[in-house]
Amino acid sequence: MPAPDFTSARWRKSTRSNAANACVEVASTQDVVGVRDTKEQGRGPILAFSRDHWTLFLKNLKHGSLDVH
Repeated sequence: MPAPDFTSARWRKSTRSNAANACVEVASTQDVVGVRDTKEQGRGPILAFSRDHWTLFLKNLKHGSLDVH
């Protein structure tokens, strides 16, 4: 499977970001959603998820179904 192309994607910083730079950015393409660490300034790895898996992740997170302590 080829790596998704995020070169023209618009990255958005999490609204939960804090002053300690413990932040993530999210971008989406037509088929996938990418997540990266802001400290890498766009040069680090990108985790890519299908839109269906990303939607399921957010749903479970919002409903408290995940242990995120």
